[in-house]
Amino acid sequence: MHTWVQLRTILVSLSSICGTKTSKFMSLFNFMGICVIFSMKNQGRNLANICQIWRKQTLLQLRLAPLVAVLFSAVHFGSSRLYEGIANFYDESSGLWEDMWGEHMHHGYYDTDSGSSNQNDHRLAQITMIENSLSFAQVPDSKEERPTHVVDVGCGIGGSARYLARRYEAKVSAITLSPVQAARGNVITASQELSNLVTLQVANALKQPFEDGSFDLVWSMESGEHMPDKQQFVGELARVAAPGGRIIIVTWCHRDLELGETCLKPKEQALLDKICDAYYLPAWCSPSDYMELLKTLELKDIKYADWSKNVTPFWPAVMASALSFRGLIKLATSGWTTIRGALAMRLMVQGYQMGLIKFAIITAQKPL
Repeated sequence: MHTWVQLRTILVSLSSICGTKTSKFMSLFNFMGICVIFSMKNQGRNLANICQIWRKQTLLQLRLAPLVAVLFSAVHFGSSRLYEGIANFYDESSGLWEDMWGEHMHHGYYDTDSGSSNQNDHRLAQITMIENSLSFAQVPDSKEERPTHVVDVGCGIGGSARYLARRYEAKVSAITLSPVQAARGNVITASQELSNLVTLQVANALKQPFEDGSFDLVWSMESGEHMPDKQQFVGELARVAAPGGRIIIVTWCHRDLELGETCLKPKEQALLDKICDAYYLPAWCSPSDYMELLKTLELKDIKYADWSKNVTPFWPAVMASALSFRGLIKLATSGWTTIRGALAMRLMVQGYQMGLIKFAIITAQKPL
């Protein structure tokens, strides 16, 4: 008990450093405390030793994600591989996300006009993201030309897959690394009477289980950031695209390097490293990197847009939902991986504010 009091004191100080209301942070951390003690007991860890490490830190140098990373590294990171980490992350967190935000597990697109009707309607903003992505890629709407076979690469629980199936009356094959997501997605699909059109399965996006040229729309909504080999990733997207098929990649990137730069600034890279630790991400790349990779594949109509400003309200809204009473209850019982991800949300906001993180859409078409 004495050890937890010490830990709680540290977290009180940390909450003031982070500039968030102490009451909200302490509600979260009190719930976390129960989980921390239980987990460390079961893992044979000594919480007092962790607090001893923390006391040696200078509080003013602490930031939320690295502190939590210290706490959880002994529990999770030792022998985890990237794919296992990604699958476990979504196995654990998808239920919480669905309960709080519904079936679409991606950013919303918010019109920059302050008078827009979707500024505070976050679920509508997620649908707007899908529609604007289709419009940007110039996916045809006519019955004669619209896509009939679609692949959703990194599909979550199938929100986009079902939306695209309804919109185009298309057959959609959806893949995810998470068995929990695939199973849950198929249940939702059946409940919506779409099983004849949509199928979710567990598969690796870098080794897709589909024949060459199978799909006239290749859709990747916020999965590219998880791919350790970006060249292989876009190569697979191009391989399964049918002649004339369109490829849509919506993903997190870091900023383009400026003239004379060979890498990001150390402060920027350090922030990305913390985000990678929390969300099981390999090395990031820039929008220009994606563009160059796509050019090597003899695709046409390759184009890119920066939608960072249009997703600005998203992460604060997610943070607000996590810090609601209902969110805190669910977060505290969701598991370590999800709690870690929740505590790293502020780093995403910081990255956007710095101009470091770019929310990119990159599209292309496979020649006939």
